[in-house]
Amino acid sequence: MTNLQSVFNAHMTSGRARRGILCKRASLGMGAVVASLLLSACAEPEVILPGLRQDVRSVLQNDDSLLAPADLPIPANTTRAIALPKSVNNASWSQAAGTPSTRIGNAALSAAPRLAWTSNIGQGDSRKQRITATPVVSGARVFTIDSSALVTATSTSGAVLWTRDLTPASDGQGDATGGGLAVDGDTLYVSLGFGSVTALDVSNGGTRWVQDIEGTGSGAPTVYGDLVYFTSGDDLGWALNKSNGRVQWQTGASTTIGNVLGAPAPAISPEIAVMGFGSGEVQGLFRQGGLDRWSTSVVGKRPGRALANISDVTSAPVIFGDTVYVGNQSGRLAALSLAGGARLWVAREGAIGPVWPAGDSVFAVTDLNELVRLDANTGQRIWGIPLPNFVKEKPKRQSEVFAHYGPIIAGGRVIIASNDGKLRSFDPTNGALVGTAEIPGGATTAPVVAGGTLYVVSTKGQLHAFR
Repeated sequence: MTNLQSVFNAHMTSGRARRGILCKRASLGMGAVVASLLLSACAEPEVILPGLRQDVRSVLQNDDSLLAPADLPIPANTTRAIALPKSVNNASWSQAAGTPSTRIGNAALSAAPRLAWTSNIGQGDSRKQRITATPVVSGARVFTIDSSALVTATSTSGAVLWTRDLTPASDGQGDATGGGLAVDGDTLYVSLGFGSVTALDVSNGGTRWVQDIEGTGSGAPTVYGDLVYFTSGDDLGWALNKSNGRVQWQTGASTTIGNVLGAPAPAISPEIAVMGFGSGEVQGLFRQGGLDRWSTSVVGKRPGRALANISDVTSAPVIFGDTVYVGNQSGRLAALSLAGGARLWVAREGAIGPVWPAGDSVFAVTDLNELVRLDANTGQRIWGIPLPNFVKEKPKRQSEVFAHYGPIIAGGRVIIASNDGKLRSFDPTNGALVGTAEIPGGATTAPVVAGGTLYVVSTKGQLHAFR
C-alpha cells in the first residue's frame, strides 16, 4: 500500500470513528426528534463515482458514441478504386447471400443485359398479398413462389417444368402470403406464410417432409451442413434437420407487432448462426446446438419519419470475413464482430435489404432510397446516389414510394431492380449510372444471376430473364 493510500485510509477511519462517537452521544443525551435528525446527518456520505453518466435503458440502444453527429453535413461523393472479386460464371444461386459459402461475389453478366424471355409463375402482388421470395437457381431450374403459395420450377429457357400449390387443406388462397426459398442438392426448401416449412424434390415437386412452425414463415431459409435455419413470426429462430424436418433447436426474441413482411434470412458461418428479429435483436448462436454466444440490438430512429417507429431488422445479417453487417429501415446500419457481437461501427444509413460487401466497401439501398457505398472498416460514406423515391412528387400526394431491390454485384457493376420498371447498373467506383433495362411490370424481388443470366420476378407474377 502506498503512503497516499495509508493517509487516505487513516483519514477515513478516524472520520468514521468521530461520527460514531457523535452519533452515540446524540442518541443518549438528546430527545428522540433531535437525535433522529442528527443521526440522519451521520449517515455515510454518497460516493460519486467518476465516469460518463448514461440512461439505464441505453443498453437497449445502439452505442451512439460510434455515430457521427446528426448535424454533420453529408460528405461529398468521391471516386475510389475497388478490388472486386474475380468474375465467376456460376451455374447456381441457391439461397440468400448472407452466408459466405454460397454467396457469388461477382457473377458473370454482360455489360448490357436485355430481356430474353418471360414466364408466368402465378399470382402477382395485390393489396393484401405480396411476393416476398427471391428466386433461386440450381440444376438448370429457376424456382419461384407467387403471392398465393404456388411454387413453380422453370427451365433456364423459360419453360414451366412443374408447379405445386402448397396452400394447406385447412386454409384457402388469400388466407396468408409470403414465403422464402433455398435449394440444396436435390431438395428445395420452402417456408410459407401459412406457418410451415416444406422440403420438395427439385425434379418433380414431390413432398419429402413438412414441418409446422409457430408463426408465419415469410422469410427465406438458409441451408448449411445438415441443418435448415430460418425465422418465423419475426420472434422465433429455428434449426431443422434437413433430411427429415425434425426440430434440432429453437431460440426466441422479444415479440413486436410492428414488423415488415418477410423475415430476415439467417447468415451462417462454420461455427455461428446469426439471426435477426422484428424487435431489432440480433443473436449469434452456436450453429449446431443453438446456445447463445452473443446478443445485441440494432435500433435507433431517423427523426421525422413515421416508419422509424418500426424496429424490424430489414437488412438481413451478412457475414463478410470476421464481420457481420446488419441494419434496419429506421436509419441504422451496424458492423458487428462475428466472434462476440461487439459493435465496430454504426452508420446513420438504414438499409431496406441485405447489404452487399465487396473489397473494402459495403453497398446498400437506404431507407431514404439512396444507393450508397460505405467504407467497410469505418462505415463512412464514400458516395450516395438518389434513386426514384415518391411515386407522386407533389407534397400533398407523397404517400407511396418506389421499392428498390438489391444491391448485388454482377459483371463488375452494382445492380438494382426497382418496381418503377427499371433494372439499373452503377459503376462501383463512383456510383455513376452506366446502364438501364426495362422490367415489364416492375420488380418485386431482388435480382439473382446464374449462367450469365439475370432473373427477377415482377409485381405481375412473371419471371423475367435478362442476358
